[in-house]
Amino acid sequence: MSNDDQIDDLWGRIRECRHCADKMPHSPRPVLRPSATARICVAGQAPGTRVHKSGIPFTDPSGDRLRDWMGIDEDVFYDQSRVAILPMGFCFPGLDAKGGDKPPLKACAKLWRDEVIAAHPQVELYILIGKYAQDWHLGKRAKPRLFDTVAAWRDYGPLYMPMPHPSWRNTGWLNKNPWFADEVLPVLRRRVQDLI
Repeated sequence: MSNDDQIDDLWGRIRECRHCADKMPHSPRPVLRPSATARICVAGQAPGTRVHKSGIPFTDPSGDRLRDWMGIDEDVFYDQSRVAILPMGFCFPGLDAKGGDKPPLKACAKLWRDEVIAAHPQVELYILIGKYAQDWHLGKRAKPRLFDTVAAWRDYGPLYMPMPHPSWRNTGWLNKNPWFADEVLPVLRRRVQDLI
């Protein structure tokens, strides 16, 4: 089976998955962008409310910030031949009591993650957004705190680039830690340009 056929088969099975249907406040709607050719993979957490409605990953202000961090526009970001988008949870998990997104359902990664990653052998850069993606991909190499893993970003290259979530909720941290914009983002942008 060619890699294109493998991706098509995998995507078809993921679209039909209803394993977590009873744990969500809505019908399952997997949102991801697998690719047989992309050398860059954005490994995020799970779709949020807007993404659940649109069916397109990162169609919100955090997506604007992420694309800025990567130094690419929407045309490149949404070109599946160049960028795969594979969150830890494929469906919107709902909101918590405070109105924030719940964490990705663990069952999704248990069911699909190994197979999804194995179907992307061509990926040369995983942009690991958030603790769930960092813990899964880095395993014991991840630090206990997300921002400590981000601070140790040099330890994980060239395959992995740990990042905070580009949410507005992290603006305070970004302002207090200018080294992220000064040191990490130029490296990320160069790496992205080399791979697209």
